[in-house]
Amino acid sequence: MGDQAVISKQLSPIETSICGAVAGAVSRLVASPLDVVKIRLQLQRGKPSFGFALNQVSRSKLLDRKYNGMLHAIGMIIREEGIRGLWKGNLSAEYLYLSYDNKLIFNKTLQPFLSGAVCGMTATVSTYPFDLLRTRFAAQGEQKVNIVVHVTYISLIQAIKQIYAQEGIEGFYRGISASVIQIIPYMGLMFGSYEIFKKSFRHLEERNLWSSNLRGIEDFLSGALAGMFSKTGIFPLDLLRRRLQIQGPDRSKYVIKNIPAYSSSIYSCIRQIVVEEGFLGLYKGLTPALLKSAPVSATTFFVYGQTKKLLESLHEIPS
Repeated sequence: MGDQAVISKQLSPIETSICGAVAGAVSRLVASPLDVVKIRLQLQRGKPSFGFALNQVSRSKLLDRKYNGMLHAIGMIIREEGIRGLWKGNLSAEYLYLSYDNKLIFNKTLQPFLSGAVCGMTATVSTYPFDLLRTRFAAQGEQKVNIVVHVTYISLIQAIKQIYAQEGIEGFYRGISASVIQIIPYMGLMFGSYEIFKKSFRHLEERNLWSSNLRGIEDFLSGALAGMFSKTGIFPLDLLRRRLQIQGPDRSKYVIKNIPAYSSSIYSCIRQIVVEEGFLGLYKGLTPALLKSAPVSATTFFVYGQTKKLLESLHEIPS
């Protein structure tokens, strides 16, 4: 019972989807502020590592930054856009989670790894436009008081129409290669580390070093640690995906003004970032990403587990 995977055989597919939907809605709502900050820091060029930059032109562009760290970004977003600015793009993020993430996180743990990876890739391709929309909404500012900021997208429907008119279907899939490539390592790191952390708590319990009454906390802690571990492992690809998603005719109209132009080649993009910003440039925004991934993963697994237990208890009620 202790090593049972997250999904329960007692639950129907509809009930499993309900568990995922509840967990996803709660976790996305909690994580949105840090996600917005993470995206904006990812899009912003970093300082040259160890004083290194390709040339003085590159150096001047790199040092022309809007945000000086996570706390500064949070404060500036609130001042310029109001508290609602920290939840920009949350609607498209909810669509993304309900259609993809809950299936990937919970339904694939009982399937062979390669089968789950193929399903994950299919889901990524089919829901990727929502991820791109999330990034673009989070990257744009909003007019507040006497501060005038260009707003490219006003609503979800208007954004879809504008992207299609300006960039065609391919505009919705900018950066998808980086997203697809990260699926297998992300799944491996997430589920592998989650099971390891869960089993570690079981070993502690067997040695009377952990109470069996704290199993709800086990889900919370295991999910948090697994989320941080897996996010760190694939973060460079996540950063690359965000920067590619923002490419297009409106690239210079977002809050971050110095977003560079990249080719569609993953290798050339990574090389450009390393040359201009140093190796640490691949980890811009990692701090809010880790702070986000821990509560998101923990909340997701915890809420999912509690919802699952509630639905399972309904099955046990004698008729």
